[in-house]
Amino acid sequence: MRFPSVFVWLALPVSLIFAQSDRGTVTGTVTDPAGAVIASASIVARNIETGVTYQSATSATGNYTIAALPVGTYEVSVTVPGFKKYTRAGLQVGVAQTLRADVALEVGASTESVTVEAAAPLLKTESGELSHTVTLDKITELPLFTVTGGIRNPYQVLNLIPGTYAPGGSGNIRVNGSPANSSAYRVEGQDASNGTLPSFPTQNQPGVDAIQEVAVQTSNFAAEYGQVGGGFLNITMRSGTNQFHGSAYEYFVNEFLNAGQPYTDDGTGHNIRPRNRRNDWGFTIGGPVWIPKVYNGRDKTFFFVSWEQLKVTTVTANDPKTVPIPAYRTGDFSAAILPNARVIGTDPLGRQMLQGMIYDPDTTRVVNGLQVRDQFPNNAIPMARFDPVAAKIQNMLPLPKGPTAGALINNYVNPYSSTNDQHIPSVKVDEVIGPRAKLAFFYQKTKQETIGGPGLFAGDGLPGLLTTSLAAFVPAPLYRLNFDYTLTPTLLLHLGAGYHATYFGVPAIDASGRVVYSDVKYDAEKELGLKGGLLHRFFPRIATIADPLLGGMKDIGGRPPEYRTVNSRPRSPLASTG
Repeated sequence: MRFPSVFVWLALPVSLIFAQSDRGTVTGTVTDPAGAVIASASIVARNIETGVTYQSATSATGNYTIAALPVGTYEVSVTVPGFKKYTRAGLQVGVAQTLRADVALEVGASTESVTVEAAAPLLKTESGELSHTVTLDKITELPLFTVTGGIRNPYQVLNLIPGTYAPGGSGNIRVNGSPANSSAYRVEGQDASNGTLPSFPTQNQPGVDAIQEVAVQTSNFAAEYGQVGGGFLNITMRSGTNQFHGSAYEYFVNEFLNAGQPYTDDGTGHNIRPRNRRNDWGFTIGGPVWIPKVYNGRDKTFFFVSWEQLKVTTVTANDPKTVPIPAYRTGDFSAAILPNARVIGTDPLGRQMLQGMIYDPDTTRVVNGLQVRDQFPNNAIPMARFDPVAAKIQNMLPLPKGPTAGALINNYVNPYSSTNDQHIPSVKVDEVIGPRAKLAFFYQKTKQETIGGPGLFAGDGLPGLLTTSLAAFVPAPLYRLNFDYTLTPTLLLHLGAGYHATYFGVPAIDASGRVVYSDVKYDAEKELGLKGGLLHRFFPRIATIADPLLGGMKDIGGRPPEYRTVNSRPRSPLASTG
């Protein structure tokens, strides 16, 4: 099953698109010492880290706008004949933000210059929206592990936003009282929301260390964000710079650091510490594309690569199931009548009825207007009376095992391991084609593999076809391509194309119960002799013994090929056998 989305969009002109997509904007007015506006003044914004420049000019009213600036630190220079060159440094451009930087020129030679080192004003005057920006350093300092033990979740930053309720960073986000699942997500300026399953945004989340910053808009959205009911998360990914930078990290969990379970003993006088291994590690590297003696990409071509992987391993050793004892398998249920069996009444013939007695349906008759049956002699069912399909399924059940193997119930304890492997590779490439054209490409693939256990065991300790918990595989690729071209100093062409999809699947299983990843069909008519309707097309689900508290096993799930997803066969509740 997959949920793809493809986007192609166009934006024109820049004077009307403040705070567009994942970029930022610098705007202002250029005046002379008398306060008169200056038209056609040359404006240049330069990214301090990459050296890439963005050109503009003032209009007839002295106003200028430099739109679609990638996130970063900039200096803005204004050059007008007869005036000193003006440079405003230290402008920090954020996602979907508009900074006002007014310029007052001084009379003088163009060889002279005036440099202003000042932070951008905190008061926003260009729009009425309410937004919050969380930068990379704040993100990496947060406890981003989710309660469910998943990979670090960047959407946990929502817990820093006033008026926002974000349990575990999931999709059940409520912003200013809005309904759950009404938020939207953009990555590199294009939609990355999970429209089919909005409560699971983490299935295509970016890697934390690959993020430059997250801007969260909570109210007074611009018209372009009108499809949002709650919060709007605008995520910008990191780009390379003219300097090579890299990092490596690991966050780990080990049962050695955990407290033991109270009132338990591991045999050495210490509390039991169930195995719990968790490693979240990764690396980043970025810089100019540089191939010695072949290509020097400084000021032109940049790359940034990130890899993050989470590996969680747990072993469950105290989860009992109930399987038939050897006597039960031959039809001898005499042990089901306990010495202290409860008397539940008398039948129409005056015979005492005890809890655990089994009655022969072939002896059903009417006595004094009431139905009555005889108990199987010695509470034993002849094997000749066994249903052949049930007998074959019974032969697949494991024998009692573990410290309680001699008991009638909860007599099967088979330690099993579970693993959760998630990884998010990503790469971003920026290319300066010329002074007027710039291209950016981003790719990531969020992938999760949840495997119940090794070999034939998965998730509950039961073997092969009997298990109810198989592996799950959720790959979610995402592509982004953005192109910017300055048509005139006041007109910008922006083109963007994107694709993202979420695939859901569990592995198929063959007739012997082996977990496989190919298109395998199970033929219950051939393997079990089960006929009728759709029953023969998948392994049957036994629901009558589903409650382990009543002495039954967990559900046994069939996996019909007609409901198959990507290399998968989900279980169906349609079939049952007794």
